[in-house]
Amino acid sequence: MIMKSPQFSIMLAMMALFIGISGNAAAGQYEGSWTLEDSSGKPFQANINKDGTASGTHGNAMKHGTWKEENGAVVIHWDTGWTTRIEKKGDKYVKTAFKPGASTSDKPTNTSGAVKKK
Repeated sequence: MIMKSPQFSIMLAMMALFIGISGNAAAGQYEGSWTLEDSSGKPFQANINKDGTASGTHGNAMKHGTWKEENGAVVIHWDTGWTTRIEKKGDKYVKTAFKPGASTSDKPTNTSGAVKKK
């Protein structure tokens, strides 16, 4: 049996705390209301809520979904089957969309800018 020192336990706890805070900070920059473009170039609104839910307008319809932070980006899985990924690239945000059945590692169906409302 290996004995762990108190310093080792404290170090592990601090690392876990740092990782947790870092993930929440990255996700926090995405929470709020966004203007995005659909695959036809038409603007729509997406709301990324702190509780992990998302909603958006698309034409006259509302859509809903859930989101999570993945590798510094936010990934929204819509109830329509589409997936939206928003990430910061340089000083701008970029939205990529993936059609139902596609993975975020596939070629995006659409790529456009993303603007967060203040």
